[in-house]
Amino acid sequence: MVPYGVTIKEDVGDTRIEIECEHQNGLIYVVPSEASWVCDSSNIHAHALAGFFRELCELSDSRVSALMQRWGLYYRSRPIRGDET
Repeated sequence: MVPYGVTIKEDVGDTRIEIECEHQNGLIYVVPSEASWVCDSSNIHAHALAGFFRELCELSDSRVSALMQRWGLYYRSRPIRGDET
């Protein structure tokens, strides 16, 4: 049986996020960048995806909204732990 789902693989210098089901198959590469330098390498994938979706949604582009709705994706920023003040 083929294991479907989301698999995170860390390597030196990058993180690969494998996303696969019986109908779709893709790979997201996360590498250090100007916006991710503040984050520890073991969490860079979470940092990059959260930041990307936050900025993507802030564009307030109807095409982005329609595409996200088409695929059933919604994003909401949450308070950073320890910053609840």
